Amino acid sequence: MTAPVGFIGLGQMGGRMARRLLARGHSLVVCDISPRALAPFREMGVPVAGSPSEVAARCQVVLASLPTPASVAEVVLGPGGLAEAMGPGSLFVDLSTTGVEVEERVARALEAKGAGCLDAPVSGGVRGADEGTLSIMAAGSREALERARPLLEVIGRHIFHVSERPGHGQAMKLINNLLSATAMAATAEAMVLAAKVGLDPETALSVLNVSSGRNTATEDKFPRSVLPRTFDYGFRAGLMHKDVALAAALARQAGVPLVVGRAVELAWEMAVREGLAEQDFTALVTLYERWAGAVVGGREAR
Repeated sequence: MTAPVGFIGLGQMGGRMARRLLARGHSLVVCDISPRALAPFREMGVPVAGSPSEVAARCQVVLASLPTPASVAEVVLGPGGLAEAMGPGSLFVDLSTTGVEVEERVARALEAKGAGCLDAPVSGGVRGADEGTLSIMAAGSREALERARPLLEVIGRHIFHVSERPGHGQAMKLINNLLSATAMAATAEAMVLAAKVGLDPETALSVLNVSSGRNTATEDKFPRSVLPRTFDYGFRAGLMHKDVALAAALARQAGVPLVVGRAVELAWEMAVREGLAEQDFTALVTLYERWAGAVVGGREAR
């Protein structure tokens, strides 16, 4: 029997990754502050820990998928956190989008305890988590990566070792999400413009997807979640705003001006202010629709 692996954070992404690990025969000890998130794992007979420190006491390797930098800091450094029980031989694998500053602080605290930290944020959304096709941007020692690789290969198709330095995985993820957020915002504007001037949205997307305007939003997000008006891609607008804000902070710290990036950050700020924080991030288009008086919908949804 393999040694149990800890998994903290069983939300939209974490729950799916944890289920893939279970399906591949890995034993888990799970932890989450939400009884609802824990319920299906309890029903499967998966051991549930009452705190992160209990997870670390029972497992040498602990994975976490958490929504915010504050939640990661609390899980590792707070009362009852991982740092209380981790020591030599322990490894923390952070799959969250934590931001550089918090990741570096967590890595330093664990290093002081003799434990390892692999900064390994993921990209690919809930479909990627379901199908095990995520991209993983790992930063940390080669030894830590190789130790975690059998677990990462269950959840990811593309595993990159971007750096030996924890925090660089976060930097890579924030750069990726800045581009993703930019594509979504720009496509929302362009598609509302197309609808407003009388172009058929399905035809417009077909043209864009074989032309120079093609991007991840035109190819995937709009056909899947905007045209059918389901807005169910699986990532909240508030989290996208968080990631863009972290990317902007990273750019300021590095002394890199963000001209387009600041406009994108403003678009997501307005989405949050207008009440979209808890809605799917593809619902950003509804903000532009409201302002323009036009709707981007497929023929079946109209």
